[in-house]
Amino acid sequence: MKESILYPILDTPCVLLDLDKLEANIREMSQLATEAGVKLRPHVKIHESAAIAKLQVEAGAIGIELGSIDQVEPMAEAGIEDILVAHPFYGAHKFETLKKILTLPNLKLTFVVDMLEHAEGISRVAVVTGVKVPVVIKLETGGNRLGVLPGEPVLNLAKQILQLPGIEFKGIYAHEVYSGPTNKGADKEAFRVATITVETARLLKKEGIEIDHISVGASPTFRATCLYLKHGKFRDITEIHPGKLVIDDIAQVMMQDSHEQRRALSVLTTVISTSHPSHAVIDAGFKTFGFDSLIGYRDQPGFFWEGKPSFGSVKDRPDLWLGALHAEVSRLFYKDPSKKLRLGERLEIIPNNATLVIHMHEKLYGVRDAKIETVIPVTGSKKTSES
Repeated sequence: MKESILYPILDTPCVLLDLDKLEANIREMSQLATEAGVKLRPHVKIHESAAIAKLQVEAGAIGIELGSIDQVEPMAEAGIEDILVAHPFYGAHKFETLKKILTLPNLKLTFVVDMLEHAEGISRVAVVTGVKVPVVIKLETGGNRLGVLPGEPVLNLAKQILQLPGIEFKGIYAHEVYSGPTNKGADKEAFRVATITVETARLLKKEGIEIDHISVGASPTFRATCLYLKHGKFRDITEIHPGKLVIDDIAQVMMQDSHEQRRALSVLTTVISTSHPSHAVIDAGFKTFGFDSLIGYRDQPGFFWEGKPSFGSVKDRPDLWLGALHAEVSRLFYKDPSKKLRLGERLEIIPNNATLVIHMHEKLYGVRDAKIETVIPVTGSKKTSES
């Protein structure tokens, strides 16, 4: 094994973040958005780190996007000043959280809704706190998760929201849900969703509703959307919000053409048993990796090896197959029985789903030139939030 990936001073399992790759990904995202003439607001769900979010803002992002209202306060306390909460929320405890964060100084907030009840709850809190709260409507673009059908349904909800006190209706928000295997498919999805979004925005404007937020975005479609905008299409779009692209993982590889130089995250593990001839055991299981086999891609060639899906890729060892995860250990199977692992050997594994990995850890080790340069807190991690 290469000495550069051993990091003997670190206990394992732990999460490594290649700073050169991270910074290159941040620069690329900002450059593409700038060339496209669109504001960049990255969704930080993949890293949940205020430190990384700040790097994105310093590189040109106008702010960040969060999935949960509960993550707003720690991000704001760390110095993030412009936050959009991408998932609707509801319930007395959530509205109490809203009341609290609306009083935070120097913080610009925007909230996504897809039901009148969401906006009504925000309105009640806004009236009590005496502030105007910006909201945008989430469009249903085919993901069948959240959102209002484009066109008239959005227009009708917008008219109702405009009647609510304390609400500042800002516009519409769309998110492409693409999990296909080709760039061509991602390009088509980017075009389709951008078309739907712009048509809905123009309908609102035609009805005399002023809006200044028209956003789309997802990592698989980000480059295609930027290219369309750069060439003069869909100029109504004001913001774009990719997420996982800043770190990348095996899931991105499965969705479309990705490159090794973009995959910034790895899990450092140790071989703790070589007692079996067919496999070795490492000290990281699904409590470290999550349990995402990317089974939706099972029809792709090479997805299975001897009937086993893969849960990650071992750096520099294509002869190893991470084919079985348990709670705290995993099995690495020998595709080439002549290339055995040694007890105590250290391996870096690129995970299938970097979002799951990061969420289960409190810190990332930022590395450069085979040296640990910094320790990055995971601001929104489950462990941190429960402590």
